[in-house]
Amino acid sequence: MTARTQALDMLRAVARKDADGRILHQFATDPGRVDRMGVDAAGLYLDLSKQAWSAEGFEAALDLARACDVEGRRKALFGGEAVNNTEGRAVLHPALRAADDADFRALGEPVSAEVAAARKAMARFATDVGSGAEGGGTNQPFTAIVHIGIGGSDLGPRVLWDALRPLEPVIDLRFVANIDPREMGEALAGLDPETTLVVVVSKTFTTQETLANAELAKAWLAESLSPKRMVHHLIGVTAAPDKAAAWGCGRTFAFRDWVGGRYSLWSAVSLSVAVALGWDVFERVLNGARAMDAHFLEADLECNAPVLLALAQIYNVEGRGRMARTVAPYAHGLRRLPAFLQQLEMESNGKRVKRDGSPVDTATSPIVFGEPGTNGQHAFFQQIHQGPMVVPAEFIVVGHTTDAAMDAREGDAPLWSNALAQAQALMVGKSEAEARAELIAAGADAAEADRLAPHKTFPGDRPSTTILMDALSPEAVGALIALYEHKTFVEGVIQDINSFDQWGVELGKALAKAVLADVAAGEPSAGLDPSTAELMKRLMV
Repeated sequence: MTARTQALDMLRAVARKDADGRILHQFATDPGRVDRMGVDAAGLYLDLSKQAWSAEGFEAALDLARACDVEGRRKALFGGEAVNNTEGRAVLHPALRAADDADFRALGEPVSAEVAAARKAMARFATDVGSGAEGGGTNQPFTAIVHIGIGGSDLGPRVLWDALRPLEPVIDLRFVANIDPREMGEALAGLDPETTLVVVVSKTFTTQETLANAELAKAWLAESLSPKRMVHHLIGVTAAPDKAAAWGCGRTFAFRDWVGGRYSLWSAVSLSVAVALGWDVFERVLNGARAMDAHFLEADLECNAPVLLALAQIYNVEGRGRMARTVAPYAHGLRRLPAFLQQLEMESNGKRVKRDGSPVDTATSPIVFGEPGTNGQHAFFQQIHQGPMVVPAEFIVVGHTTDAAMDAREGDAPLWSNALAQAQALMVGKSEAEARAELIAAGADAAEADRLAPHKTFPGDRPSTTILMDALSPEAVGALIALYEHKTFVEGVIQDINSFDQWGVELGKALAKAVLADVAAGEPSAGLDPSTAELMKRLMV
């Protein structure tokens, strides 16, 4: 029996014992709980004391991380080893936000100088567009950017823009991901081709949805601009710059294949955001992520924010069978964060085999979903409070969501007080006896109180983590995203899976091409299954 197997068995055994107690009671028996399970990291504060683990469960989770050599795998990641073993690649998104004088290497090849040069080119372009020195084909300054991408080429930059955009941006940034032409129509509405920059982001420059949307944008530009002038409006961001140039991009910004799509927002993938926000803001995002990298590398496991956040999920999924998690950011600017985390975590760790190809011996990624608070309170929170399935929650709470100098009692307090109250309510709950007493105190007779009390009972004992940010600053946003990147990596290490490939995306894409070939032929192919053939016939009418 391996050390990992022994540690997993111990975690499961302790979790079964923990199930007999309640979270609230842990505070009475473990007076140091809040201090031990609270972590300051790169400007964020994490409170994991409302998780379901006991002090023994917390230690068992740490023992599991040690048995899985999280520290050694962390060293391999930052050392540029082939941690993406199925594709033989290094995974070096931390290099993208490292200092210019860093010395990152991908499989031994120095890459930091290349990263610094690419960053300088981005900074120069962002500054020139912002000042008007770089304009379109008719020499007018750009007033709008249409960013075309999908998946990691879309979600990361969207999160940054939503979180940090000014109320009245100088440059209007719009995103297009869906192949439905309606999204492109909405993005182009009201824009002037002569003052619009189109940025096409595709790692391979073969992504079907992205190229289809790019063709629509190019046709829109061509209605007003000659081919010679139009090239000034088309920017490619890709690991295949030759393909982007052949397609018609007048300029390209490259990134390497050791940058995974869902980890790529630190690269030229966020060129649009760097231009629209200003390079100084984007650089502060990189600084925040770099601070989280330093914390992840240097902090001991027992006070390491990404490690503990990962272990809480491992405990819930593996120890308690809780296969869903909700993320509730209490900030309008973070409204797209749950969607970003869906891709980051479910595409990274939604795997059925281990690194060696054998079947997994643990559960893997839970279902990740969420909405901003307080919106979610009036939607799915009913289920997480009173439904039979326990869904762990993460509350992301921002002390000051705007730059306005407001008294906390009149400004952000109604927002963050809801977050604190929801986390408390999930843990504390309300017994049937308490519900009945409240009804009697409110004037209900005994029969009515007996009838309604079960409906007003809350089981409680539902775990949550709270992450505090003082403000929605560029540094804090960068640190938050890097926190979740490293959390996802740690979970993959413990589950012994490759978090950096995504073969599950490929089959559907290949079959979509076959379906399109049948559409072009005018009828379903002979070998198509009856259901798909019937659906196709109806849609081709």
